[in-house]
Amino acid sequence: MSNLSEGDTTDISDSELEEYADSCFLHLKESSDIIKVSDDEYKCPYCTHKKKQIFCFKDLLQHAAGISQGSSKRKAKDRGRHLGLKKYMQEINGGKNSSASEVDDRALHESCDKNELYVCPWMGIVANVPVQLKNGRYVGPSGSKLRDMLRNEGFNPVRVVPLWNFKGHSGYAIIEFKCEWLGLYDALRFEKAYEARHQGKRDYFRDEENVEKLYGWVAREGDFHTDNVVGDHLQKHGDLKSIAQRQNDENIKNSKLLSQLANTIDAQNRNLKEMENKYKETSISLINVIGEKDKMIQAFNEERRKLQQSASGQLQKVLQEHDRINMQLEVQRKKLEEEEQELKEREAQNENESLRLNHEKKQNEMAILKLKRADEKMLLLAEEHKKEKDKLQRKMIDLERKLDEKQALELEIRRLAGSLQVVKHMGYDGDKDMSEKFCAIQHELEEKEEELQDLDQLSQALIVKERKCNDELQEARKELINEMKDQSARAIIGVKRMGELSSKAFLPAAKRMYLDNETELRAVELCTRWESRIMDSNWHPLKIIQTEGGKSLKTILNEEDEELTQLRNKLGEEAYQAIATALIEMNEYNPSGRYVTNELWHNKEQRRATLKEGIAYIIKQWSTLKSKRR
Repeated sequence: MSNLSEGDTTDISDSELEEYADSCFLHLKESSDIIKVSDDEYKCPYCTHKKKQIFCFKDLLQHAAGISQGSSKRKAKDRGRHLGLKKYMQEINGGKNSSASEVDDRALHESCDKNELYVCPWMGIVANVPVQLKNGRYVGPSGSKLRDMLRNEGFNPVRVVPLWNFKGHSGYAIIEFKCEWLGLYDALRFEKAYEARHQGKRDYFRDEENVEKLYGWVAREGDFHTDNVVGDHLQKHGDLKSIAQRQNDENIKNSKLLSQLANTIDAQNRNLKEMENKYKETSISLINVIGEKDKMIQAFNEERRKLQQSASGQLQKVLQEHDRINMQLEVQRKKLEEEEQELKEREAQNENESLRLNHEKKQNEMAILKLKRADEKMLLLAEEHKKEKDKLQRKMIDLERKLDEKQALELEIRRLAGSLQVVKHMGYDGDKDMSEKFCAIQHELEEKEEELQDLDQLSQALIVKERKCNDELQEARKELINEMKDQSARAIIGVKRMGELSSKAFLPAAKRMYLDNETELRAVELCTRWESRIMDSNWHPLKIIQTEGGKSLKTILNEEDEELTQLRNKLGEEAYQAIATALIEMNEYNPSGRYVTNELWHNKEQRRATLKEGIAYIIKQWSTLKSKRR
């Protein structure tokens, strides 16, 4: 259990000391074998690093009491543990400890007269403290030094106060013990120890030369009425009481406390019934709120599903229209190729006809290029539509999360309001703790209501700002891509057409496959054919694998694909690598549309450039051009 851990680095505040001590007490009560070594020997479970670990019962009780009431140098958590140990030792002592603050009454009866007057709170007197004359005044050891000396001798003083007069240190000091019965026990033990060493009160007044010896005794009626600095201090800070008077005062106090506790229990029982009724009402209200929330979520999901179906249908229509136009262009291209072949065979017979066909072919190729650009723009619009749809879904999810937070905050407000009503019904009748609790709950309720209002305003502001910023960023990136289309391939930042094939990669294959002089045209034909094949969404020669460590997934080319294997054997490695690169790029930047897209590209590092890098590059180019003009 954490209560027994010596390695805790965190500490507790003094206000949490009693609560932490109670938790340690309960743990010790559940596991009593952790401190008991034998019938007469015990060990401290919190001081395992000390040399002395085995104690008798009284010594362990004094050890726990001394640390729990010790100096501020001890951590609050350490003092709380020993306070819990002290309570546990006092409880298991049974007949020896009648309460958490009492020592053995029978021992007190045996050792002292119940009617004898003592100075309360319990105090001891130390006489013959060594002093020295310096600069015309007597000086001596400080109170903390004397206190540490007494603690090392096994006593438990709370504080030691040296007494001073007009000459300086008087040679006397007052020892203050705890106000409990345990403090009286410590004071009497201190007095008996000094008497056993012939350093008691009688020895002090009997010895003629008290050199280098301390004398100590418990302050009583005779010391209280002494006409010196000792008597003045005792009269100023204490009072005379007998043990019988002290016991009688405590009995009266305990009877009053018991009566008050009985009345408090009756009031708490009545308030408990009221709280149970409030709890039932709150539970019913909570069930209704949860039902309304489920209905709202169901309606939201249905609306989102309809939007997704509508967007998917529109995208499918666009793709079907694109495939139909591609098929028409392919048929027309093949027809032109056949006519071109016939013209080549009859070239010697009719050169003018060949020139006319070549001219028509060029015009047709220009028309194909224009149509292809129009298709690219159309597909770009489809991709933008898909991105906008994804953003909308993310925003819906974010709004749903904020709705949950808002509902949770409303439930917290209702809970606090219920607690406030409960405290009002309980009433506090001048009880300071209950009054402070009532004010704290009321203050927390007001803060939660203000937080709910602020959350509503912040949510609306963030939604508007996020939409505006997103729109501006997307428009800026599109405008930047349009302006940088004509940049040289050697430029650091430019525009790359992701998934586009180059006819240069097919030129070696065209030279091997065709022996005529039209190898460049054949390379263009092969490039066009494979571009159409890459854009076919039904062909997916890719596979997903796990990276090293299995923490993420990665899409790679499926080299075992039958069509890719035939491509490598027929067209060679260069064409194979070009098609593989185009497939990976399309899968990364446009996996659903399978068409070429423009992307802002960092040519030097071969990665997607950020909007900041593109703008910085344009500004740098403009600054260079401006300086050249000057």
